[in-house]
Amino acid sequence: MNAIETFELTRKYGDATVLDDLTLSIKQGTILGFLGPNGAGKTTTLNLLIGLIAPTSGQARVLGFDSTREAQRVRERIGVLLEDHGLYEYLSAYDNLEFFGRVNKMSKLERARRIQELMEKVGLWEKRDQQVKEWSKGMKQKLAICRALLHQPKILFLDEPTSGLDPASQRMVREEILDLKASENVTIFLNTHNLDEAERVCDEIAIINKGRLITRGTPDEIKTGATTDGHILITIDSLPAEAEAELNALPFVKTVTTNGQRLQVITDTPMRSAEINRLLVSHGVAVSELHRQQASLEEIFVQLVEEERHDA
Repeated sequence: MNAIETFELTRKYGDATVLDDLTLSIKQGTILGFLGPNGAGKTTTLNLLIGLIAPTSGQARVLGFDSTREAQRVRERIGVLLEDHGLYEYLSAYDNLEFFGRVNKMSKLERARRIQELMEKVGLWEKRDQQVKEWSKGMKQKLAICRALLHQPKILFLDEPTSGLDPASQRMVREEILDLKASENVTIFLNTHNLDEAERVCDEIAIINKGRLITRGTPDEIKTGATTDGHILITIDSLPAEAEAELNALPFVKTVTTNGQRLQVITDTPMRSAEINRLLVSHGVAVSELHRQQASLEEIFVQLVEEERHDA
């Protein structure tokens, strides 16, 4: 079953198209990373899905409900963590969750059970009586995730959950996201421009630029299917000058770099290693190791966004 579906979802502000014809489906229990540069349409998409704004055209369905016409029913079943954590700094951590539990019309018994369960899960229970203003950003973010999960939502929407955190806190929040997905069985829609974060925690990634979806798949599928430059790493005994000159003269070779017995050749596609090897062997070069280095998600992301910019 799909937890989220959009059909030709479009949002305009005057003449500016912020989201253009987005069609997307996300299966239940998936962590989807929604990536894009600043201004790509990520936050607009999230706001459309949770019913804060209406589309210009098209439709979004969340847990089977229309996110515009049935926005209240959607919001009752989802948890949302925006960039502003929304906590009350002068209340204790426990009282924050108690307040939001009342807002969600949870019974007294259910509030007490759920608050303790979540705070223990993220390692905050022993600090429950401390004022939130005394806490680090990472601890506040963990509490905000507890708040978003308090009423046991089926879907959790996270908007840049590690933005502004130090590396240790980022790692802590990422670990909590993975643990909570497993223990709470929630679908997670993760808005981010942090590529390392997306690759570490997401089952699938969708990349958006200028309001248009440009690719979607698992991190490995995106890296395998991308038509990026080829990075070929070779271990050799030595490289004669004439062999290096011939390598540089090949039409598909972009750069040749040597460092002792290490040779790196960057080509126009990843599928040139056999030709490189033949040329080296023809010059009597002893090749002890040769492998293709897969492009990183960051390299692919930059290339896709650049291609969109040039095609526009």
